[in-house]
Amino acid sequence: MLGIIGGSGVYHIEGLENARWVKVESAFGEPSDEILLAELAGQPLAFLPRHGRGHRIAPSDINFRANIDAMKRLGVTDIISVSAVGSLREDLPPGTFVIVDQFIDRTFAREKSFFGTGLVAHVSMAKPVCNRLGDHLFEAAQQLGIPAVRGGTYLVMEGIQFSSLAESKLYRMWGCDVIGMTNMPEAKLAREAEICYATVAMVTDFDCWHPDHDHVTVDAIVKVLLENADKARALVKEVAHPVHGDDEAHACGCRSALQYAIITAPEARDAAMLEKLSAVAGRMIKPESAE
Repeated sequence: MLGIIGGSGVYHIEGLENARWVKVESAFGEPSDEILLAELAGQPLAFLPRHGRGHRIAPSDINFRANIDAMKRLGVTDIISVSAVGSLREDLPPGTFVIVDQFIDRTFAREKSFFGTGLVAHVSMAKPVCNRLGDHLFEAAQQLGIPAVRGGTYLVMEGIQFSSLAESKLYRMWGCDVIGMTNMPEAKLAREAEICYATVAMVTDFDCWHPDHDHVTVDAIVKVLLENADKARALVKEVAHPVHGDDEAHACGCRSALQYAIITAPEARDAAMLEKLSAVAGRMIKPESAE
């Protein structure tokens, strides 16, 4: 099942059938909202408004663990993150979609792992997004004529305020391409849950390093946001079929990320942690897996 995490308007897609909002109980608290389950040409989809409907949750207050856990419990195997970002490069103007392949995580006030004392695991984040999903997204964007770039580094800041000028210049020196507040620890948690994950970073404006930044009006930014939302809906509709029909998906390395990641010996594993992780890591922590 393909899951979409993004703004409230992403799920307003023409052709959705059997749409219904469902409340999913998570062992990690309340997800951002109920999840919209629907079908598009017979293919199941799950939509989760990251900030809740009406954008009521600030980036640092999002319960990322509950969101990913809820998606896993519904049977989601692939997640596309749709996120608004600022540009750190002159050649990535507003309206550009960046299919990122790397992150720099500068967040510090968020729970970043499902694992911990009682059940320790270390997953690789060397390649933090699913290359297969990224390819599908880029091909779909090309089909639709959406200006898109394949590859880029997304600097994830804590927020809720935007960057200082010094910070913005520093991130450019680091070679970052876009900046936002939401994709970490989301990508890390998706990897721990063995869910394929890819990001569509939608540029709304240049970050404050740009000399014209102070002259951009709110109306101009809102116009780009609305245009990006239209393109995002079209992209989701275009990419749903190739993702659903991908015969190579079962062999994707994202889906076995925990294969050698769990370090805690079977006899030392905490029962309460095992219960909490029954959905996220169930494949690896069933009794037969501990033998």
